[in-house]
Amino acid sequence: RRGAAVIKSPDLTASQTVGPFFHDCLLRAGADTPTLITPATQGERIRIAGRVLDGDGVGVPDALIEIWQANAAGRYNHPRDTRDLPLDPAFTGFGRTGTDATGGYWFETIRPGRVPFDGERTQAAHICLAVFGRGLLNHLYTRLYFGDDPAADDDPILLRVPAERRATLLAAREDLGGHVVYRLDIVLQGAGETAFFQF
Repeated sequence: RRGAAVIKSPDLTASQTVGPFFHDCLLRAGADTPTLITPATQGERIRIAGRVLDGDGVGVPDALIEIWQANAAGRYNHPRDTRDLPLDPAFTGFGRTGTDATGGYWFETIRPGRVPFDGERTQAAHICLAVFGRGLLNHLYTRLYFGDDPAADDDPILLRVPAERRATLLAAREDLGGHVVYRLDIVLQGAGETAFFQF
């Protein structure tokens, strides 16, 4: 990524540019999972949709997106989440899909519950995203927040994002034929670049 420091060490394997194989390998038969829900899944059903765009505003046709999220009760389907909250056996909270010829992507999921930040504060409902793309040295991490959620105004993570860039993480709600869709475009660089996180 632009402006990132490069640290070389003889003990570490150097990062390699993502090659042309990743899309076919990660989306081989059965690995493309944009639908996270079944009829038994608990929670408000929503669709997440958008486009992955390059610095010129052109759709990226061979990007890959992974999402992971808490269930409707705010619990992750992960062994380290041992909180006394319901674990929905019909919801793993993980999905993966590739972009289409225009850079478009979508997921069918549920609106997640809030999760803790520390002992006193909770985070606004959000979905974590990782973006893989040809030519990226590392995949990119970001978040989707719900633009109609008042709790986003006080989210302790979102407040760390510069004010002029927070809108890049807020998905806009649309009601289409009785279905709720949240739209979020992911801009890889340039004007309107999505706020990405480093871990």
